[in-house]
Amino acid sequence: MFHISNSVICVLNLVTLFFSFPLLVVGLWLRSNAASDCEQVLAWPILATGLFLMVVSLLGLLGSCCSVSSFLWLYLVVTFLMLVGLFCFSVFAIVVTNRSVGQAVAGKGYMEYRIGDYSNWLQKRVADGATWSRIKSCMVDGGVCGGLHKLLLFEGVNDFYLQSLSTTQDGCCKPPSSCGYQRVNGSHWEMPEQRMASKAGDCSAWSNDDDKLCFNCDSCKVAVLANIRREWKNLAIFNICLFVFLSLVYSIGCCAFRNSCDDNRYTRYRGYP
Repeated sequence: MFHISNSVICVLNLVTLFFSFPLLVVGLWLRSNAASDCEQVLAWPILATGLFLMVVSLLGLLGSCCSVSSFLWLYLVVTFLMLVGLFCFSVFAIVVTNRSVGQAVAGKGYMEYRIGDYSNWLQKRVADGATWSRIKSCMVDGGVCGGLHKLLLFEGVNDFYLQSLSTTQDGCCKPPSSCGYQRVNGSHWEMPEQRMASKAGDCSAWSNDDDKLCFNCDSCKVAVLANIRREWKNLAIFNICLFVFLSLVYSIGCCAFRNSCDDNRYTRYRGYP
């Protein structure tokens, strides 16, 4: 006997199975054709996600379409573990991203943040030397600051500051506004002589080298933290929606598992092999 719950589980897993194929193709392509270390890092999570979806989908398909109770049981166990993992990660993401207080800079089109505005856990992750080196490499390879240099050729400094800078561009691509740097030409900035004596911290970390700029500044690390906080909050919202959806799938899967067990008992009762 074939039941509605089995049909629903079968269709859902057929969709996820087809979805796993592009992920595997993209992961394999990145693994062999990555142009930078950043793209290379993305390959393994994409491959792992594709393989995971394929295995889980096959378990669900075999269990629901062929009424194999053992496969459906494995499918439900994996789905339950996913639900627990999603719930724990969502709570963790909300806790570690709960702090953040930015201050608007007068006359400028952006907010300035401080390291202390973020949780200690996030601060330690970004402050790690090896981790920060990889992040800097990704920003340089991605040309985060490339467009601003062209903008500076046509805009005055005040007009430039009034532009809608992204958080990363604000923290990593320009000298800190408190340092009093003045643009000489293009992307070249100099600090006025009367302020040289007080040059310290992020002010001394600034470089006119396109591969350095303010990537070694605390303001750049804060900008990355701000992006992580925003992305993790969005991810937490997505995970909550996914949690609700998977809960529904899990409930339907439980019905399909019960139906499969009933069918097996019915077959044995009728004396079929």
